[in-house]
Amino acid sequence: MLLYVHYILFFLFATVCIGGALNLVLQKHPINSALSLILVMVSLACIYLLLGAEFVAAVQIIVYAGAIMVLFVFVIMLLNAGEEEHVGTSKIAYFIGVPGVLLVLGLISYILWMPHGPSIEPIKLGQVLTLPNPPGITQTQSIGQLLFSNFLLPFEVTSVLILVAIMGAVVLARREQH
Repeated sequence: MLLYVHYILFFLFATVCIGGALNLVLQKHPINSALSLILVMVSLACIYLLLGAEFVAAVQIIVYAGAIMVLFVFVIMLLNAGEEEHVGTSKIAYFIGVPGVLLVLGLISYILWMPHGPSIEPIKLGQVLTLPNPPGITQTQSIGQLLFSNFLLPFEVTSVLILVAIMGAVVLARREQH
């Protein structure tokens, strides 16, 4: 029975991901597009959780949906320094969001109040391939060691590129004011 719940949750998060991606492309206002991208990233993190990749899900939320999207919104705000135009509310939220929230609440309440309780045994829907770890070292520690040893240069180059992009947005925004 719990296997069906995993399948239902997967298809629910996949539908939310596809709906958010379509909304991202179809939106006319850039802030709404950025919020749709956050929705896509959060739903991908939920799919990663269903696959058993907790670290990847946490990184998806913290790095991408958190830090990178804050930078995107900051740059959008800098480039659109004019007066904000008020647009009507989106009808998509009522047609997709309200039934989606009701479905998720129904699934959560069903899982919590199952007659026999949830199954204790883990269910494998697929396998996430990982590198073998030395004894006493967790997967997170091995990723951190690789990131700050073998992949330190690409990590630092990426941070410099993000810094250059922010400075470019500030320069472009200042040029329009003068």
